[in-house]
Amino acid sequence: MTAEFPASIGKVATRELTAHGYTTFDSLTKVSAKTLLKIHGVGPKAIRILGEELAAQGKAYAAD
Repeated sequence: MTAEFPASIGKVATRELTAHGYTTFDSLTKVSAKTLLKIHGVGPKAIRILGEELAAQGKAYAAD
């Protein structure tokens, strides 16, 4: 399955998020940024970029 995330988060982050079942921005609203940071290849830059896109869509990560 292909994720809808921007290429700017990196191939590893995209691959690992997809492998963990996060393929859409809606799926990210069900998990906290803190939890996502525990996934190999998902770092602060990816979290920031995805968070900015979530905010632009009127959405946010789940609370910690």
